[in-house]
Amino acid sequence: MKQVFKDILSYNEAFVENKEYLPYQTDSNPNKKLAILTCMDSRLTELLPAALGIKNGDAKTIKNAGGMITSPVGSTIRSLVVSIYAFDIKQVMVIGHDDCGMSHVDNSPLIEKMKERGISKEAFETFDSDKFDTARWLEGFDNVEESVAKTVDAIINHPLISKDVEVRGFVINPNTGKLRVVK
Repeated sequence: MKQVFKDILSYNEAFVENKEYLPYQTDSNPNKKLAILTCMDSRLTELLPAALGIKNGDAKTIKNAGGMITSPVGSTIRSLVVSIYAFDIKQVMVIGHDDCGMSHVDNSPLIEKMKERGISKEAFETFDSDKFDTARWLEGFDNVEESVAKTVDAIINHPLISKDVEVRGFVINPNTGKLRVVK
């Protein structure tokens, strides 16, 4: 086991033993009836909830590369559908961020790195078909506001999303936490 895992497990053992979890206890129903779809960028881990005044138990947070909907049947939209109907979500915030690693991403170097790390040509052929294109799946975006607006539209127009759910788009500055409205 790598040292980082050992360190995490050691910390976790002390965390539980010292009952440091007590301030975080809540149930699974979000207090604010809010779901947030955002990027997995590590700068947002603590900044985003702090900048929004979101506390543990207030919202369902869904993170992926770029905070994007890439498929109408993918895990991101699935998580939103489950949140809406199982946890009575009433509002969805789509929050992109400035200086996102998915902006202007060139999928060619990603694919080359995958090959360098042992992903075979056959593995790519397994996924590449008339219905799925690995290179397109790895694409990013050129403009964060346009990406957020596109994701908001994908959620609003999804056939399994109730029309009474309010969906809005925002961009956050990953340095200051300043939020601006996109849609």
